[in-house]
Amino acid sequence: MFIDTARIFLKAGNGGDGCNSFERDCAGRKLRSNGGFGGKGGDIIFEVDKNVRTLLDFQYRQHFKAGNGGNGSSNNKKGNSGSGSVIKVPTGTIIKDAETGQVLVDLIKPHQTFLACHGGEGGSGNSRYRSADEGAQGEQKTVLLELKLIADVGIVGYPNAGKSTLISRISKARPKIADYPFTTKEPVLGVVNYRGFEFVVADIPGLIEGAHAGKGLGDTFLRHIERTRILVHLIDMSGLSQRNPTDDYRTLNKELGLHTKALLEKPQIIVANKMDMGEQAEDALAAFKSMLKRTKVMPISALKGEGLSSLLAQITKVLQKQC
Repeated sequence: MFIDTARIFLKAGNGGDGCNSFERDCAGRKLRSNGGFGGKGGDIIFEVDKNVRTLLDFQYRQHFKAGNGGNGSSNNKKGNSGSGSVIKVPTGTIIKDAETGQVLVDLIKPHQTFLACHGGEGGSGNSRYRSADEGAQGEQKTVLLELKLIADVGIVGYPNAGKSTLISRISKARPKIADYPFTTKEPVLGVVNYRGFEFVVADIPGLIEGAHAGKGLGDTFLRHIERTRILVHLIDMSGLSQRNPTDDYRTLNKELGLHTKALLEKPQIIVANKMDMGEQAEDALAAFKSMLKRTKVMPISALKGEGLSSLLAQITKVLQKQC
């Protein structure tokens, strides 16, 4: 199950109390303070782990607490530090303050860490002129976790445009494929190696008009193409969907822009799929090209593997220009 949002509560450890303690000098006459300091409370730290793919674990565990520091003791003995809590998250996790919505950190690098809650400092032991202090309380907060996949290429298109078939052809990803809408209900990542150049492709579940406002599978997955470097816009030329390719192209670009205008600024490769459907597909492609005029359209058949080498060469060319 692919889970890309979570809400969790964090509580760092409290600092240990300082100790009030006295001892007499060697002659047994004068009192000397010898109370030790309290130990520091444990911190709560997030760490990127490449083996974690989703936020599913946080559906079952939503409270995280670090250990408290130990109290100081006599003979100036300091209390032990509290055990910290390290929370593993996938690459691409954004952490937000649940109350303010402020982004605290965007974890996009392997093994990147973030100190979310500081443990409380230990209290001071008593001294000649003062009593011992209590340890400080550890920080606590509720945070929102939001996962945005990191991929080089995002494949977008209407349901049944052939996105799952395409990614299964060009990578080792094996998404569910069927001839009904919304077969893919979660993003799928695949690694492509074209003549020694490797890149990651994301198959984004089918988008429809109103997706930016939550219609269909909604904007739940639009966030996953925000990090991509280029978009492959896959358009169905078969006519089986009873939709017009030109309308599909315009509507989907409108939805991308309504989600965030930055998506429209990404390089976009226009791909006409299902060209194996004969004369009907050829006529649809001709009409579509006349609308786009100078924009390049790449005809393919993902089902039969036709035109994929040219498509991969074009993707590679665009990606290499950005390096």
